[in-house]
Amino acid sequence: MKLRILLPLLLLTAVGVLRAQERVACWERFELRFEHAAKGNPFDVDLSATFTSGDRTIVVRGFYDGDDTYRIRFMPTAEGTWQYVTRSSAAAMNRRRGTLVATPAAAGNHGPVAVDGHGFRYADGTRYMPFGTTNYALALFRPETQEATLRSLATSGFNKTRLCVLPKDFPTPLEAPTRFPFVLRSRTTDEAGKEHFEWDFDRFDPAFFQNLDRRIEQLQALGIEADLILFHPYDRGMWGFDKMPEAVNRRYLDYLIARVGAYRNVWWSLANEWDLVRNRSVEEWKALTRHVAATDPYGHLCSIHGGTAVYFDYSMPELTHVSIQDEAPVFAASSAATLRQIFPKPVICDEIGYEGNLPLRWARYSPRLMTHYVTNGLMGGIYVTHGECYRDPAEEDFVYWSDGGRLRGGSWQRIAFLRRILEEGPNPPQMADVSRDTQTSTAGDGYYYVYLGQSVQSSWRFNLPASNARYRRPQEGNRYRVEIIDLWEMTVTEVPDIFEATKVLDYRVYDKQHRNVRLPDTPYLLLRIREIGE
Repeated sequence: MKLRILLPLLLLTAVGVLRAQERVACWERFELRFEHAAKGNPFDVDLSATFTSGDRTIVVRGFYDGDDTYRIRFMPTAEGTWQYVTRSSAAAMNRRRGTLVATPAAAGNHGPVAVDGHGFRYADGTRYMPFGTTNYALALFRPETQEATLRSLATSGFNKTRLCVLPKDFPTPLEAPTRFPFVLRSRTTDEAGKEHFEWDFDRFDPAFFQNLDRRIEQLQALGIEADLILFHPYDRGMWGFDKMPEAVNRRYLDYLIARVGAYRNVWWSLANEWDLVRNRSVEEWKALTRHVAATDPYGHLCSIHGGTAVYFDYSMPELTHVSIQDEAPVFAASSAATLRQIFPKPVICDEIGYEGNLPLRWARYSPRLMTHYVTNGLMGGIYVTHGECYRDPAEEDFVYWSDGGRLRGGSWQRIAFLRRILEEGPNPPQMADVSRDTQTSTAGDGYYYVYLGQSVQSSWRFNLPASNARYRRPQEGNRYRVEIIDLWEMTVTEVPDIFEATKVLDYRVYDKQHRNVRLPDTPYLLLRIREIGE
């Protein structure tokens, strides 16, 4: 009798010490662990749990994690008491009940990122502006390389990175993946020296995904969103993960979502360069997108990324934002603004080309040009992802964008500086008078930026457009201070004069004393103009 009473308690444990009522902070990960020796394939065991708090109900799937261990992961989306009950095809894990208390989130935990008009906010309402970079193989190579990449991210100022889940075979990686997502059945080499892999697509390798778990959790601790690229065309016939049957694709997605969906910093990117995966149609991509959205109980951000200037049907409600590869929109802030006008949701140019020294037109931007393009995008009201492609044969020849390691370029520091500047503003920037003023952006009532870009000029005549997007328009008598921000030198210089606006003259206001702002003879200047009181 005692054994029958104790056995369910031994089978059902939570992270930490077992208590009658578990406690976890809101938007943190709660985990149930079961030990069960399955007959047959352990990945075929159905396992889920329903969590209920008031009128909120969230159903999450469990997963097999190797060594006769099953897990259910849950992220409480609101404070309060949650009741849960499990469902499983295995009697030992079926109808287990418990109570969870979600406590207030700790400082720095703002919850998952969600869409807010053309921008983003965390679940607690805190504004979020993505300043991202690219680390395709962050979770794929040897542990030392992965840790080096994370150390570089810790001091980079980036708050988002894009990484591949599936292994990537491309000319730049120098290492072979340390593990693979599926169990290997056989590995042979033909007469030409080409390796051939046969996978057991019915069985995942838990160690591969455990490593991904750790990297996502480390990124979360750094305040960095993990934009997971679920599929890509960079297999190039090496392993066959780009040609898996649709049933395997969905099984892989279900397993991945069950494992990492409870991390608040996860985003879904259905694919990188989806159009280069030749064996999959647009309708099949749409079906996979709908499958991810239907399977994810938390509604994490979701998009899909195409080849250069290849745009998907971003009107799909399952796609929360636009993720594109295109450099033309960031040639000027006004071009970025036009793109923003087209889509009624946030736009991220996740690939515009990269800073680096590779002999490829998309991988040889100068640090100044990369900084310039990022600034153009932001001033136009969209977001731009950084990447770095330096190769130094004199050192260990890693390319940060693909392999990871350490940052070598010069734009990342300027992007971090620009992030600090823009986060001081009341709102993300957008063009103040779209299509008619190509230099002036607004961040709210009486708050402007004028980006002078690559031009070098000795002075700037104080003037602002009469239009101010959806914010309050300038009025005669408004007084302003101007700061000169040198994006390359990362300095802020306040102009001593106070400027007073005229009445509107031909759709603009000027300074009543017709004063100019003296400028240093250098490009990449950003002027910040802020209204002051009496």
